Amino acid sequence: MGGVEEQVETMTKGAQTRLAILEAAIARFGREGFRATSVADIARDAGVGATTAYAYFPNKEALFLAAMDEDAAAVIEEGLSSVWRDMPLPDWRQILLVTLIEAVDRHPLARRLLAGLEPDVTDRVLEIPALAELRKACIERLRGEQMVGKVRADVDAEAVGNGLVAITLSLLMSIVQIGTHTAAPYGNDVLAVFAAALEPPKTSG
Repeated sequence: MGGVEEQVETMTKGAQTRLAILEAAIARFGREGFRATSVADIARDAGVGATTAYAYFPNKEALFLAAMDEDAAAVIEEGLSSVWRDMPLPDWRQILLVTLIEAVDRHPLARRLLAGLEPDVTDRVLEIPALAELRKACIERLRGEQMVGKVRADVDAEAVGNGLVAITLSLLMSIVQIGTHTAAPYGNDVLAVFAAALEPPKTSG
């Protein structure tokens, strides 16, 4: 036994109940959306009473936002692992994009948000807490590559790292909304632009 199962075993009963409600909310909101879902539906899916659900989340909006942050964080966590893999430039940027595309397919609520099916919270996507961690990781990776000469020393790593995350998020939204076969090929073009902007000029001889 390992991973999530071990984490659940070490949780308090209250934390386990909260997690069960959150997981049920992610599944139900991801499948049916905010408007068509009630807290009673989620509580029933989680095997608890509605009053128990309200003890952890004061209203449906708070539960939805918590579920959104949790599902998005799970997607981004997979992307973070690719940023820190020991691989040559620019492979980590490509792996980051591919990893996030694959992760979104496994996380229905995150996919629903990227598809624009929850317009009331679409503008909050950029404020998801886990995105700040991804920005920080990309910036640190770029700064490390500057130190060893793999990225131009005259570029602003913070600006580029933030831009990398913003463009990746935009590409993910395009892929979800218009389909992988239509949008994914542009990923290589985006990576080529970053490579041209970041990599030091090759010297001859």
